[in-house]
Amino acid sequence: MSYVFQPPAPVAVPIVGRAERFPVHRIYCVGRNYVEHAKEMGFTGREPPFFFLKPADAVVVVDEGQTGSIPYPSATKDFHHEIELVVAIGEGGRNIKAADAMRHVFGYAVGLDMTRRDQQGEMKKQGRPWCIGKAFDHSAPIGPITPAAQAGDIEHAAIWLQVNGQDRQRSNVDKLIWNIAETIEHLSAAWELQPGDLIYSGTPEGVAAVVAGDTMVGHVDGLVPIRVGVK
Repeated sequence: MSYVFQPPAPVAVPIVGRAERFPVHRIYCVGRNYVEHAKEMGFTGREPPFFFLKPADAVVVVDEGQTGSIPYPSATKDFHHEIELVVAIGEGGRNIKAADAMRHVFGYAVGLDMTRRDQQGEMKKQGRPWCIGKAFDHSAPIGPITPAAQAGDIEHAAIWLQVNGQDRQRSNVDKLIWNIAETIEHLSAAWELQPGDLIYSGTPEGVAAVVAGDTMVGHVDGLVPIRVGVK
């Protein structure tokens, strides 16, 4: 097959302990999925889950032991970090029940849902899509994927993020409003999940701005941490 121009190489994330890489299909993100973050954004309770997408090429792969780099994006003056547990789907499906969902999980990684908060807020006010606030270039840094069998008790893992060595976000995955299995059930009722899908499962409270020169370190117990600088 010939093309009018050379297609880009597939986006792929390293896997802990394996030579193969995980090819990315889609990136699904869960909005307001920790109680305290929902409150800081002006909401309370267990509202029905909602989702937004990022393009696969928004991924910035950060290898183990390395410091990744992302540029401070254009069109914003309020660039926010959101630390997230990322769920990597290894077996697709539609209308997956929560009771069966975990067998569809290949593994887990630490990710950042970087956000143009001012743009997101303005789009909310106008009732317009959030794409400019969420789905921009370099907005989805991710560390290596740990296979599920090696990830330990991920559903009770501590999750935290520091900026320049100071705590910004600190919580536990068990504080998710919609847990991993429930999230997969809801997502697969709306889209047919595919191998290679990444689910950014939501962020805890403490989201705040970063500027050029800042370094973020994100951690989820049992997984390879991520370290990213803003240039």
